[in-house]
Amino acid sequence: MQNDPSVVRFVFMATITVSEARGRLPAVVQTAHTEAVFLERYGRPAAVLISPERYEQLMEAEEEAEDVAAFDAAMAEEGPNIPWEQVKTDLGWT
Repeated sequence: MQNDPSVVRFVFMATITVSEARGRLPAVVQTAHTEAVFLERYGRPAAVLISPERYEQLMEAEEEAEDVAAFDAAMAEEGPNIPWEQVKTDLGWT
């Protein structure tokens, strides 16, 4: 389950002001490779800096969730079921 892209976890999170981040950008970017860095402006969340790898995991998890929702919606539709053999034939798989 640890490598499952649909499971997204942030074990550590850092918080820094936008002004502080400007002065320490290389260090902040480096930190983002191991933990999410929350940027605050006027004491409120303004952005989150994460690694490209974590971003890709999040996008894959979102896509997986959308696929599951689409499948659930399709399964809930009224109407006759199409046999699997017919689906394969219609798609040219046989």
